[in-house]
Amino acid sequence: MPHDVHIGKLHPAKSYSLIMAFLTPLEGHYASALKLIDEAHAQDPNKIPSADGSADEVPYELHYAHKMTRWLAPRCPDASPALQIACRAQHFRRWELPRSSYPMTRAGYLTWRTKQKAQAAAQVKEMLGSMEGPLPADDLDRISALISKQDLATNEETQVLEDVACLVFLDDQFDDFEKKPEYDDDKIISILQKTWGKMSPKGREMALQMKHSDRALSLLGRALQGA
Repeated sequence: MPHDVHIGKLHPAKSYSLIMAFLTPLEGHYASALKLIDEAHAQDPNKIPSADGSADEVPYELHYAHKMTRWLAPRCPDASPALQIACRAQHFRRWELPRSSYPMTRAGYLTWRTKQKAQAAAQVKEMLGSMEGPLPADDLDRISALISKQDLATNEETQVLEDVACLVFLDDQFDDFEKKPEYDDDKIISILQKTWGKMSPKGREMALQMKHSDRALSLLGRALQGA
């Protein structure tokens, strides 16, 4: 993590089970890769309040990246180095390609998502391939494929990454998301059903252990009834 962002300023997850989950620490060039990714996330101009209540703010993508790692730990404690790195880089430099640059339609969203994944995968592969002591070519290809979510229907690691992204959405964004006046209940329920459809049984089991507001839980329950 960049030296100027303390771990206490990042927001915790909504499940006490995460406290007991640990990933195998990365070493050597893999640890260096995580550091480079975090340094890039720290450049995000979009800031959120720190978790410790101080006046400091945290770059949003750095916060998001560490949430991905925190949820990866209980979802897949034995995650490979490539999967750990891909999870940390899931939204790599996303602020450079904002959602608002595409039409606010379903087609616009899908185009943006496709381009965002391709851009992130290419940027991460280039950065890690050019660092001093680059990662093996096979690992670079694997990290890029995971960020691109290739073979989602058949590859276990890609499904794990998708589960983690969905868990972070439900944990970190859903309570605020459901308060937006432009989203009525039907719209939110539809989004929840699509999110649920992306997840594996293990991911769904973990999602049901989260803590949410009463209204969020009600919406989730209605979504699952119709799923």
